[in-house]
Amino acid sequence: ATDQHTSSEKRAAKIELNEMQKQEIKEAFDLFDADGSGTIDVKELKIALRALGFEPKKEEVKQMIAEMDKEGIGTISFENFFAIISVKMEMLDEADYDGDGEINEEEFLKMMKKTAL
Repeated sequence: ATDQHTSSEKRAAKIELNEMQKQEIKEAFDLFDADGSGTIDVKELKIALRALGFEPKKEEVKQMIAEMDKEGIGTISFENFFAIISVKMEMLDEADYDGDGEINEEEFLKMMKKTAL
């Protein structure tokens, strides 16, 4: 079997995160990995999302896991989690035109126009 890399994995490999950002991602993963297994399962991800103020349906959480679960075992490894989170962080950084760490309405609209198909 050949390794197929998704565009998010390829993009993640090019992203340069500072040590603080890497540490934050690791701490978030460890927090979500309640049983210390080294992976996040559906139940742990649902708890984590609820802690962040979201109310995801079980099917939505399963879909998120399915998109990130390269091995097809129903869990997300730290490597997969890191790849996805680093891409998301890079996308936010690109949209943060004034560099204040937040996306305001003007920046959001600018980003939407830039990425419109």
